Amino acid sequence: MKLLSEYNNDVFDRLRFKKDSLADRAVQVLVTDANLAKEINSWKSIPDTLPADFSLELAQYFDFYKNKLAESSTSKNEYAQTFFERNGGLYLAMLGFYSLPYCYAFADGAQVLIRSQRILDQIGERLGETTRFVLDIFKPESFASQDEAFLTCAKVRLIHAYSRYYIQMHATNWDPAFGEPINQEDLLGTNLAFSHIVLRGMTKLGFGPTPKEHQALLLYWKWIGELMGVETNLWPTTIKEAFELDRLIRRRHMKPSEAGKKLTRALMEFYQKNIPDSLLTSQLESILAFFLGKEASKAVGISGQTPVSGDILGLFLKFSSFKTFGAVNKHESLRKNLERQQIQQFGKVLQIKLPELKRS
Repeated sequence: MKLLSEYNNDVFDRLRFKKDSLADRAVQVLVTDANLAKEINSWKSIPDTLPADFSLELAQYFDFYKNKLAESSTSKNEYAQTFFERNGGLYLAMLGFYSLPYCYAFADGAQVLIRSQRILDQIGERLGETTRFVLDIFKPESFASQDEAFLTCAKVRLIHAYSRYYIQMHATNWDPAFGEPINQEDLLGTNLAFSHIVLRGMTKLGFGPTPKEHQALLLYWKWIGELMGVETNLWPTTIKEAFELDRLIRRRHMKPSEAGKKLTRALMEFYQKNIPDSLLTSQLESILAFFLGKEASKAVGISGQTPVSGDILGLFLKFSSFKTFGAVNKHESLRKNLERQQIQQFGKVLQIKLPELKRS
């Protein structure tokens, strides 16, 4: 009950102006020397001994992750990772058909995304990197050692800080009413979209998790949130808390915006061109509207004209997943399929990389 009492406008108004000081200090150093980002991009995992030319800010940033290894709980992590091992194909489908357009329905948060032309001009690469992030953090036995999952979280967190830096330095049309770019409220909302909203989508299809699985996934994403710079003292650990947090953020920020509509159009155009199943693409807008509901659909400018049956759609998506990955969506199969698609589409396997740009 104490946590629920914190879900109010006064607390969340303050969160809109809170950033991530550890990552922001590191980026202040990285933008001065492109070779530093290049060095980090060459790593396979965070090294035990950091380069001698790393500043105090960079050393403190990566020491945070080295220290986090001692807090990782193999038993708690394994439960969530096993859930993904059984449901990975459907989990990724919910990210694409529900979580991403759901994020676009929140007008102020969409303002950050629309200012990154890469989300519009290179949407395929951006979606591929998002999928890579999710696969890295759900890899069986990830976080049991100082493996690539820690490095993936560290790089994505820094990319958020780069976005804050460049918006603050170069975006002349940023309205202070939006709050800070990628602020703590938006980080909480995004974490919720990648966890609770995914599970809600699976439930809409008739393949929802048990209460125990739902809570385990929330606890797992609390751990991921800590690694991503989210202030997790407000993170929900029960289904009731997750529901109330989502309701509060919806009430505060879900509204139509040109940014959200433009992002959704770009996402749908990408799906129309790249999803090989004509049955899905012919009903694409109705499928998105089915997951989003009336309010979020209106916010992103879509209206499903054809009613969609969740049971039938769920069976179809499950069948499509079986055809691609087999009856068990093992992580290895999902990753191999992603890499195969990326080679066909982009001529290479996409990697999550820091911008190697020097401050002008």
